[in-house]
Formats: sequence, C-alpha cells, structure tokens
Amino acid sequence: MGVTDCHVHINPVWEMRAEARAILGTAGPGAEIERYLREPGRFLDYLDRCGVDRAVLVNYVAPEVVGYTERANDFVSDYCRADPRRLVAVGSVLPTHPDPGLEVRRLARDLGIRGLKIHPPHQLFAPNDYVTGRLPGLRAIYAAAEELGLPVIVHTGTSVFPGARNKYGPPLLVEDVAVDFPRLTLVLAHGGRPLWTEEAMFLARRFPNVYLEISSVPPAKLLDYFPQLPRLADKVLFGSDWPGPGVRDIGENLSAFRRLPLPPETLDRILVRNAETVFRRPSA
Repeated sequence: MGVTDCHVHINPVWEMRAEARAILGTAGPGAEIERYLREPGRFLDYLDRCGVDRAVLVNYVAPEVVGYTERANDFVSDYCRADPRRLVAVGSVLPTHPDPGLEVRRLARDLGIRGLKIHPPHQLFAPNDYVTGRLPGLRAIYAAAEELGLPVIVHTGTSVFPGARNKYGPPLLVEDVAVDFPRLTLVLAHGGRPLWTEEAMFLARRFPNVYLEISSVPPAKLLDYFPQLPRLADKVLFGSDWPGPGVRDIGENLSAFRRLPLPPETLDRILVRNAETVFRRPSA
C-alpha cells in the first residue's frame, strides 16, 4: 500500500465551457493535462514520479457551470480500465435524472464507478435539497450509494468558477445526509475551505462515516485552517486537487505535506491507511 491522492481532476476538458476552461490556464498543468487525458499510461508514469500509488479521479455532471455532461461517466470508466488497482473512477448522477437510483446502480454495475461526486456550487443545488422536497432524486442517489457501499464526495467550500453559487457550499448542509443515511460514507472535499472549515471538522468528529478531505488547501496553511487535524488523523484524507488553480504538481504538494510537523503515524493514516478504508481496492 502506498499514498492515495483522493482528489485528482482527470476530466474530459474538451467538454468544458470556455470560461471554465480558462481557470486551468494555458501554462503549467493546464497545458500538460490533455496529454495525460489521452494516455493513461503517461499519467501513471507521472504518479510514479510523484511517489503516488493511487489516484481518485473525480468526475461529475455540471452542464450549466462547467460544461461536463453524462459522458464524463463513460470517460472516467474507460480511462480507469488502464489500471483499476491504481485509478479509482468517480462519477455523477444529477437528481433530475428520470430514475437516479437506477442510474447509480448502472454506473456501478456496468461502468465500474466506485464513488459518486456531488458538487453543490457547480450543480446549483444544496446537498440536502431532498429534505425540502425540491429535489427528491437526491434521496434516491444517497440510498443507492449507501446500499452499494459507494462513498459520496461532496464539494464543500467556495468555488471561483464563473456561475458557481457558493451559498450551496457550507459543509453543515451535509449534516442531514449523514443523519438520514448513517451507513453512507461521506467525504467533505476541501474541508469547507476557506470559510467553513470548523463546520467540516465538527461533522468529521460527530459522524463515524464522515471524512475530511484536504485537497486544494496549501499544505503550509493546513494547520491554520485545521488546527485539530492531528486529533482527527483517522478521519482525514490527503488530496491535491491537481491540476486545479494553485496546484502545479502533485509531487510538490505531497512533499510539502510531509514537511508538516506531524507524527509519522498521523502521516501514514492521512496519506495511506484512511484511503484504503474509504476507497477499497477491487478484488483480484
């Protein structure tokens, strides 16, 4: 077992809206990403150079803000077939789908999807909108994921993408989901940064199946955002958010994280062991 990067964006960027694509830029990883998208082997070589064993490839459907359609599920499914032991396929179902629960089951059964992504600021709904009756399809998504043992990654925190609605970003909106689906594994992507990190830490402490994921937080600032991180070591997941804004290289991000004044046992839990629990490896 080695390091798992629990938040990497290997996505079909050719589907992105121009204004969203511009966020990645034309230099650094923004320029390199398309080579990796066409050649999984090249990306796996990059992971080797970074010292990373596995990568969770976070894909989601957000046609209005980012441009990604349901074809993103097929893309990540095909891509991860290059090495399912090292590449974890994460897909997405919108709650407006005619039968979202059935679609979750199809993604898991036919496409090998091993996790789901909910991105409230980009998908323009709150993660608990099933409570009010606005989006009852969300309940079916969570119920199917709970039944199948699929972790659900929820974006928490702000987004700078044009058209994003950050009112949907507070982690506390996920509390209803944790209460109503106690056997569902929930991952709070980005830990609510920069405005709601205390909410994210509270939820990770309160619920056994809620994990705090620290991608897109500069490692040098990590203990400022999450001062209780050492006490939460068994509930924290490492992630880079590469090639997101400000994340130029997974290896640099990992090295900076390892330089934090954390005990070896804490580093091992965050970098290796917790991910083996949340994103289990496929059987032979």
